[in-house]
Amino acid sequence: KIIHFGKEKEYNDGHIEGSVNIWRSDIEDASYPYKGMMCSKGQLEELFSAKGIKNSDTLIVYDNVASCDAARLWGVLKNYGFENLKILKGGLTAWQEMGGQLTSEPTVVQTTEFTLPEFAPMSLYLHKEQMLSFVQGHDAPIIFDTRTRDEYTGVQQKSGAKTAGRIPGSLLMDWADCVNYSGDKKFKSFKELETMYSEVLPNKDQAVVAYCHSGVRSAHTTFVLTELLGYKNVKNYDGSWTEWSNFDNYPKEKDSITTIF
Repeated sequence: KIIHFGKEKEYNDGHIEGSVNIWRSDIEDASYPYKGMMCSKGQLEELFSAKGIKNSDTLIVYDNVASCDAARLWGVLKNYGFENLKILKGGLTAWQEMGGQLTSEPTVVQTTEFTLPEFAPMSLYLHKEQMLSFVQGHDAPIIFDTRTRDEYTGVQQKSGAKTAGRIPGSLLMDWADCVNYSGDKKFKSFKELETMYSEVLPNKDQAVVAYCHSGVRSAHTTFVLTELLGYKNVKNYDGSWTEWSNFDNYPKEKDSITTIF
Protein backbone atom coordinates (compact mmCIF):
# COMPACT_ATOMS: atom_id res chain seq x y z
CA LYS A 1 0.00 0.00 0.00
CA ILE A 2 1.27 3.45 -0.91
CA ILE A 3 0.73 6.33 1.52
CA HIS A 4 0.83 9.96 0.46
CA PHE A 5 1.66 11.77 3.69
CA GLY A 6 0.50 15.34 3.21
CA LYS A 7 -2.44 17.72 3.52
CA GLU A 8 -5.66 16.80 1.74
CA LYS A 9 -5.37 19.66 -0.79
CA GLU A 10 -1.88 18.51 -1.77
CA TYR A 11 -3.16 14.96 -2.24
CA ASN A 12 -6.07 16.19 -4.36
CA ASP A 13 -3.74 18.28 -6.54
CA GLY A 14 -1.68 15.23 -7.44
CA HIS A 15 -0.51 11.96 -5.91
CA ILE A 16 1.02 8.67 -6.99
CA GLU A 17 -1.65 6.40 -8.42
CA GLY A 18 -3.03 3.98 -5.86
CA SER A 19 -1.89 5.97 -2.84
CA VAL A 20 -4.10 6.86 0.13
CA ASN A 21 -3.87 10.11 2.05
CA ILE A 22 -2.74 10.48 5.65
CA TRP A 23 -1.81 13.70 7.43
CA ARG A 24 -0.26 14.63 10.78
CA SER A 25 -3.61 15.28 12.46
CA ASP A 26 -4.63 11.70 11.63
CA ILE A 27 -1.85 10.32 13.82
CA GLU A 28 -2.12 12.90 16.61
CA ASP A 29 -3.75 12.54 20.03
CA ALA A 30 -5.95 15.65 20.27
CA SER A 31 -6.74 15.13 23.97
CA TYR A 32 -3.64 17.06 25.07
CA PRO A 33 -3.75 20.84 25.66
CA TYR A 34 -0.92 21.18 23.12
CA LYS A 35 -0.52 19.72 19.63
CA GLY A 36 1.60 17.03 18.04
CA MET A 37 1.41 14.14 20.52
CA MET A 38 1.48 10.60 19.14
CA CYS A 39 -1.92 8.97 18.60
CA SER A 40 -3.17 5.97 20.55
CA LYS A 41 -2.96 2.40 19.32
CA GLY A 42 -6.74 2.27 18.83
CA GLN A 43 -6.77 5.49 16.82
CA LEU A 44 -4.10 4.11 14.51
CA GLU A 45 -5.95 0.82 14.04
CA GLU A 46 -9.16 2.68 13.17
CA LEU A 47 -7.33 4.93 10.70
CA PHE A 48 -5.59 2.10 8.89
CA SER A 49 -8.77 0.05 8.72
CA ALA A 50 -10.55 2.98 7.08
CA LYS A 51 -7.68 3.36 4.59
CA GLY A 52 -7.92 -0.28 3.54
CA ILE A 53 -4.58 -1.32 5.03
CA LYS A 54 -4.07 -4.93 6.06
CA ASN A 55 -1.74 -6.39 8.66
CA SER A 56 0.15 -8.22 5.92
CA ASP A 57 0.71 -5.12 3.76
CA THR A 58 4.07 -3.56 3.05
CA LEU A 59 3.66 0.21 3.35
CA ILE A 60 5.54 2.62 1.11
CA VAL A 61 5.21 6.16 2.41
CA TYR A 62 6.30 9.39 0.74
CA ASP A 63 5.89 13.11 1.31
CA ASN A 64 6.98 16.42 -0.21
CA VAL A 65 9.28 17.55 2.61
CA ALA A 66 12.42 15.39 2.25
CA SER A 67 10.88 12.39 4.05
CA CYS A 68 10.35 14.32 7.29
CA ASP A 69 6.63 13.54 7.64
CA ALA A 70 7.16 10.03 6.31
CA ALA A 71 9.65 9.41 9.11
CA ARG A 72 7.09 10.54 11.69
CA LEU A 73 4.69 7.84 10.50
CA TRP A 74 7.54 5.32 10.57
CA GLY A 75 8.33 6.21 14.17
CA VAL A 76 4.75 5.99 15.39
CA LEU A 77 4.24 2.60 13.72
CA LYS A 78 7.54 1.27 15.06
CA ASN A 79 6.52 2.21 18.59
CA TYR A 80 3.35 0.14 18.15
CA GLY A 81 5.22 -2.85 16.76
CA PHE A 82 4.54 -2.50 13.02
CA GLU A 83 7.80 -2.31 11.08
CA ASN A 84 6.90 -3.35 7.52
CA LEU A 85 7.27 0.19 6.16
CA LYS A 86 9.60 1.73 3.59
CA ILE A 87 10.24 5.39 2.80
CA LEU A 88 10.37 6.47 -0.84
CA LYS A 89 13.78 8.11 -1.20
CA GLY A 90 13.34 11.74 -2.18
CA GLY A 91 9.55 11.51 -1.99
CA LEU A 92 7.33 13.34 -4.44
CA THR A 93 10.19 15.55 -5.70
CA ALA A 94 12.39 12.62 -6.73
CA TRP A 95 9.38 10.75 -8.17
CA GLN A 96 8.54 13.61 -10.52
CA GLU A 97 12.17 14.25 -11.45
CA MET A 98 12.46 10.64 -12.68
CA GLY A 99 9.30 11.04 -14.79
CA GLY A 100 6.83 9.51 -12.38
CA GLN A 101 3.23 10.43 -13.12
CA LEU A 102 0.64 11.87 -10.73
CA THR A 103 -3.13 11.61 -10.66
CA SER A 104 -5.86 13.64 -9.00
CA GLU A 105 -8.23 10.67 -8.91
CA PRO A 106 -8.81 9.45 -5.34
CA THR A 107 -7.96 5.85 -4.58
CA VAL A 108 -10.97 3.64 -3.91
CA VAL A 109 -10.38 1.36 -0.93
CA GLN A 110 -12.17 -1.47 0.81
CA THR A 111 -12.13 -1.17 4.58
CA THR A 112 -10.25 -3.76 6.60
CA GLU A 113 -9.79 -4.86 10.21
CA PHE A 114 -6.25 -3.68 10.83
CA THR A 115 -4.76 -4.60 14.21
CA LEU A 116 -1.45 -3.82 15.83
CA PRO A 117 0.45 -6.27 18.04
CA GLU A 118 -1.02 -6.63 21.52
CA PHE A 119 2.28 -5.62 23.11
CA ALA A 120 3.59 -2.22 22.03
CA PRO A 121 7.39 -2.09 22.45
CA MET A 122 7.56 1.74 22.39
CA SER A 123 11.16 1.24 21.32
CA LEU A 124 11.67 4.87 20.24
CA TYR A 125 9.30 6.63 22.63
CA LEU A 126 10.35 8.98 25.42
CA HIS A 127 7.90 10.95 27.59
CA LYS A 128 8.45 14.23 29.39
CA GLU A 129 9.14 12.77 32.85
CA GLN A 130 11.93 10.62 31.44
CA MET A 131 13.33 13.62 29.59
CA LEU A 132 13.25 15.74 32.76
CA SER A 133 15.03 12.98 34.66
CA PHE A 134 17.76 12.91 32.01
CA VAL A 135 18.24 16.68 32.09
CA GLN A 136 18.44 16.76 35.89
CA GLY A 137 20.63 13.64 36.19
CA HIS A 138 24.34 13.04 35.93
CA ASP A 139 24.24 10.19 33.41
CA ALA A 140 22.24 11.89 30.67
CA PRO A 141 22.30 10.74 27.05
CA ILE A 142 23.45 13.01 24.26
CA ILE A 143 20.49 15.25 23.42
CA PHE A 144 20.05 16.46 19.85
CA ASP A 145 17.91 19.49 19.06
CA THR A 146 16.98 18.89 15.41
CA ARG A 147 15.31 22.26 14.77
CA THR A 148 16.78 25.30 13.04
CA ARG A 149 19.48 27.46 14.64
CA ASP A 150 16.96 30.27 15.19
CA GLU A 151 14.68 27.95 17.15
CA TYR A 152 17.61 26.50 19.08
CA THR A 153 18.98 29.88 20.16
CA GLY A 154 15.55 31.29 20.93
CA VAL A 155 15.40 33.82 18.10
CA GLN A 156 12.27 32.14 16.74
CA GLN A 157 9.24 30.95 18.71
CA LYS A 158 6.97 28.81 16.59
CA SER A 159 3.23 28.51 17.06
CA GLY A 160 2.26 26.05 19.77
CA ALA A 161 5.24 26.72 22.01
CA LYS A 162 4.66 28.72 25.17
CA THR A 163 8.13 30.22 25.09
CA ALA A 164 11.27 30.12 22.95
CA GLY A 165 14.52 28.36 23.73
CA ARG A 166 15.94 24.86 24.06
CA ILE A 167 16.28 21.98 26.48
CA PRO A 168 19.44 22.51 28.58
CA GLY A 169 22.47 20.56 27.44
CA SER A 170 21.16 19.85 23.96
CA LEU A 171 23.33 20.02 20.85
CA LEU A 172 22.11 21.55 17.59
CA MET A 173 21.89 18.95 14.78
CA ASP A 174 19.48 20.40 12.19
CA TRP A 175 17.55 17.53 10.57
CA ALA A 176 17.73 19.22 7.16
CA ASP A 177 21.50 18.74 7.08
CA CYS A 178 20.80 15.01 6.52
CA VAL A 179 19.17 15.58 3.14
CA ASN A 180 19.63 17.48 -0.11
CA TYR A 181 16.96 19.87 1.09
CA SER A 182 17.34 22.45 -1.69
CA GLY A 183 17.79 19.76 -4.34
CA ASP A 184 16.24 16.35 -4.95
CA LYS A 185 15.15 15.92 -1.28
CA LYS A 186 16.99 12.60 -1.03
CA PHE A 187 19.00 11.50 1.98
CA LYS A 188 22.67 12.36 1.77
CA SER A 189 25.06 9.48 1.11
CA PHE A 190 25.97 7.02 3.84
CA LYS A 191 29.52 8.40 3.88
CA GLU A 192 28.31 11.97 4.33
CA LEU A 193 25.93 11.00 7.12
CA GLU A 194 28.51 8.81 8.82
CA THR A 195 31.05 11.63 8.78
CA MET A 196 28.51 14.12 10.11
CA TYR A 197 27.46 12.04 13.11
CA SER A 198 30.67 10.18 13.93
CA GLU A 199 32.22 13.45 15.07
CA VAL A 200 29.69 13.79 17.90
CA LEU A 201 28.64 10.12 18.21
CA PRO A 202 31.71 7.93 17.72
CA ASN A 203 30.12 5.05 19.67
CA LYS A 204 27.01 3.54 18.04
CA ASP A 205 25.87 2.18 21.41
CA GLN A 206 25.81 5.69 22.91
CA ALA A 207 22.42 6.69 24.33
CA VAL A 208 20.84 9.48 22.26
CA VAL A 209 17.60 11.46 22.54
CA ALA A 210 16.33 13.61 19.66
CA TYR A 211 13.69 16.33 19.90
CA CYS A 212 12.34 19.17 17.77
CA HIS A 213 9.16 21.27 17.89
CA SER A 214 6.60 18.44 17.91
CA GLY A 215 8.45 15.18 17.31
CA VAL A 216 8.39 15.22 13.50
CA ARG A 217 11.84 16.48 12.52
CA SER A 218 13.37 14.50 15.38
CA ALA A 219 11.66 11.36 14.02
CA HIS A 220 13.55 11.99 10.77
CA THR A 221 16.85 12.21 12.66
CA THR A 222 15.92 9.07 14.61
CA PHE A 223 15.31 7.27 11.31
CA VAL A 224 18.68 8.38 9.96
CA LEU A 225 20.53 7.29 13.09
CA THR A 226 18.85 3.91 13.53
CA GLU A 227 17.85 2.73 10.04
CA LEU A 228 20.62 4.27 7.93
CA LEU A 229 23.59 4.48 10.30
CA GLY A 230 22.94 1.62 12.72
CA TYR A 231 22.89 3.42 16.08
CA LYS A 232 21.42 1.12 18.72
CA ASN A 233 20.10 3.31 21.53
CA VAL A 234 18.11 6.24 20.12
CA LYS A 235 14.89 7.73 21.49
CA ASN A 236 12.58 10.40 20.09
CA TYR A 237 11.10 12.74 22.70
CA ASP A 238 7.51 12.73 21.48
CA GLY A 239 6.30 15.96 23.09
CA SER A 240 9.47 17.84 22.13
CA TRP A 241 9.70 21.61 22.63
CA THR A 242 5.95 22.22 22.27
CA GLU A 243 5.28 20.10 25.34
CA TRP A 244 8.42 21.03 27.28
CA SER A 245 7.82 24.77 26.89
CA ASN A 246 4.31 24.45 28.33
CA PHE A 247 5.67 23.45 31.74
CA ASP A 248 6.97 26.50 33.58
CA ASN A 249 8.98 24.45 36.07
CA TYR A 250 10.95 22.61 33.35
CA PRO A 251 14.45 24.08 32.83
CA LYS A 252 15.10 26.03 29.63
CA GLU A 253 17.92 27.89 27.91
CA LYS A 254 17.99 30.62 25.28
CA ASP A 255 20.54 33.01 23.81
CA SER A 256 18.54 35.64 21.98
CA ILE A 257 15.64 38.06 21.89
CA THR A 258 12.64 36.21 20.49
CA THR A 259 10.38 36.88 17.53
CA ILE A 260 7.10 34.93 17.56
CA PHE A 261 6.06 33.17 14.34
